[in-house]
Amino acid sequence: MKDDKTPIKSTFPLNAWYAAAYDVELGRKLLVRTVCNQKIVMFRKLDGTVAALEDACWHRLMPLSLGHLDGDEVTCGYHGLVYNAQGRCTHMPSQETLNPSACVRSFPVVEKHRFVWLWPGDPAKADPALVPDMHWNDDAQWAGDGKMIRVNCDYRLVVDNLMDLTHETFVHGSSIGQRAVAEAPFVATHGDRTATVTRWMENIDAPPFWAGQIKHALGYEGKVDRWQIINFEAPCTVNIDVGVAQAGSGAVPEGGNTGDVRTSNRSKGVNGFVLNTITPETDTTCLYFWAFARNYCTGEQRLTHELREGVANIFREDEHVLEAQQQAMNDHPDHAFYNLNIDAGSMWARRLIDGLIAKEATLNPAKQVIPIRLSA
Repeated sequence: MKDDKTPIKSTFPLNAWYAAAYDVELGRKLLVRTVCNQKIVMFRKLDGTVAALEDACWHRLMPLSLGHLDGDEVTCGYHGLVYNAQGRCTHMPSQETLNPSACVRSFPVVEKHRFVWLWPGDPAKADPALVPDMHWNDDAQWAGDGKMIRVNCDYRLVVDNLMDLTHETFVHGSSIGQRAVAEAPFVATHGDRTATVTRWMENIDAPPFWAGQIKHALGYEGKVDRWQIINFEAPCTVNIDVGVAQAGSGAVPEGGNTGDVRTSNRSKGVNGFVLNTITPETDTTCLYFWAFARNYCTGEQRLTHELREGVANIFREDEHVLEAQQQAMNDHPDHAFYNLNIDAGSMWARRLIDGLIAKEATLNPAKQVIPIRLSA
């Protein structure tokens, strides 16, 4: 007989920064998000900074997001309890004395690289220096934009998808996919919190997307050298250095996949960064924040819009695959994945994620952060 008291194994670490919103999503209205099974309400205070509170009134668990914002305080829409930006109740109807336990949890937040990052774990460990580096998203030398997708799958499936780009050949054949991606050699390396997959494809025909970009930016048509350098940072950020250059123009560093990318001369090419950070919403849903930034034709706003919409169409293809995969996993809960050589990057990413989860599990239980209430 199954022991109902057996703890459910966590699929994500809590002591990490997760993107909860694009900065433009937050204003003087209450915004609801679920991060790591925790329902959260966020808003901008009068000084422009962001507050994030547990979305459940202390009194009767009414979602605070169904109340209203007044100054820097949220009033519950059921019985009128008022909470400040730190989660402390400042007013109770029909009584002068406030119950000292009347509070809701507040969460550390940081705004960086156009995202609002939230820390669902131990607030004492919320070091802003640990926010993933996605500086291309607001660097003056780069131009770009992105979106958020809510995907009905385990967030780790999105990480797997990004760490192995051979699927482009089969899923994205009309845009960025080509046989060379599936056939080119690659090198996978890793560190304590990072994993990298490097792939160079020399003297090939550019796929439709990149053929259009290099022609638009440089007027070039012909063979190209193409690169994909996938950089993962645990638990769930993947920045991918991508692009093409005129074949033989020096873009490929000496040593190819094992060479020093800093010696790459990309002056006769076009370079982009696909920025991805995935936030676990529940065990089987996630918030996928992405952006595409480029360092060519940066003053062309029309191109920025066209690229954002074009990349959105590409990611829609991924979304269909990932949700179908999750459904198949639900249908076959005891099935174990098989791995190929191409899964080296995703295997390392999974190991790094598992390491963070295991580290939290070994903490003194009294020091672990237990969510006050989990989402339904």
